[in-house]
Amino acid sequence: MRKILLVCTGNTCRSPMAEAMLRSLAEESGLDVEVRSAGVSTVNGLPVSPNAAEALRRRGVEKPAGSASLTGEETDWADLILTMTGSHKRAVLERYPEAEIKTYTLKEFALQDDPVMDDLLEAERLFADWQLKRALGEELPAKDRARLAELQRRLPSFDIADPYGGPLEVYERCADEIMDALKRTVGKLREAE
Repeated sequence: MRKILLVCTGNTCRSPMAEAMLRSLAEESGLDVEVRSAGVSTVNGLPVSPNAAEALRRRGVEKPAGSASLTGEETDWADLILTMTGSHKRAVLERYPEAEIKTYTLKEFALQDDPVMDDLLEAERLFADWQLKRALGEELPAKDRARLAELQRRLPSFDIADPYGGPLEVYERCADEIMDALKRTVGKLREAE
C-alpha cells in the first residue's frame, strides 16, 4: 500500500479537497493507497472551509476531518508527498530535508513524463548557474539569460492557486484543477504497480 500525503498552507481548502478526491479516485480505480493531508501553517482541528466542502459535495466526495499540522511523523509516514505549490514544497524540504526524494508539487508529479519537464530541468540548471555566477560577482552570459527568459515564459505554473476566502466558483475551478492533476497522478501510480 502506497502512503500519500497532500500538503498546502492551512489544510482547510486545497489539500483536504485533494485528499478526498484522491481517496475517491483510488477507490474507483482499485488503487491501493492510504491518503492524508496536512498544512505547513495551521493548527490541528480546523474545519474544512464551507466552499471546499461544497465543491466536494457537488462531486459526490465526502469531506475529510479537520486540519492537521505538518509534522515529521507525517513526512516519515508518507511514501509520496504532493504539495499544492512550490512554496509548500520548499517549506516541507526546509523542515524535513530527508523527504527530498519523495516530495513534489502535485502538478510536477502529474507531469513527470511530459516534455515540459525537460524545459523545467533546463530552466532550473540555468537559474542555478545564474545564482552561482552572481555569488562570484559574475554575469550570466546573454544567450543563457535569453534562454532562461524564454523558458520562464513557456513553462506552465506548477502551483494550484489558493481559493481561500473566494466565492464558490473559485473553489470549483481549484477543485477542477486538482482533479485534472490527480487523474494523471492515479494513472502514474497504476503504471508503477
